[in-house]
Amino acid sequence: QVQLVESGGGLVQPGGSLRLSCAASGGIFTFSVMGWYRQAPGKQRELVARITSGGNTNYADSVKGRFTISRDNAKSTVYLQMNSLKPDDTAVYYCNINQPTPWGTRDYWGQGTQVTVSS
Repeated sequence: QVQLVESGGGLVQPGGSLRLSCAASGGIFTFSVMGWYRQAPGKQRELVARITSGGNTNYADSVKGRFTISRDNAKSTVYLQMNSLKPDDTAVYYCNINQPTPWGTRDYWGQGTQVTVSS
């Protein structure tokens, strides 16, 4: 059974940094796309960043230049380094793995970790 365990959220002042981690277990994720999404109160869940198995990345315009996504395939872990945080970054952040299957792809989600940016 695939499980995603996130860590690293918390309360930080504007301009500060946080690093989120998501450790996956119960499968082989080398060929998966791994990513981070977020959902703020009253808003839809949105893509923050994702990284392919080959290391290609893409980011939401709102986080470009501030956030960096990376992955360690040996540890089945994806990271999100968040710098220059703004109050608008406040949200629950969810780890996502898009796993290829013989029939297409399947999504797995973490339980979410709260990030609050406030003075």
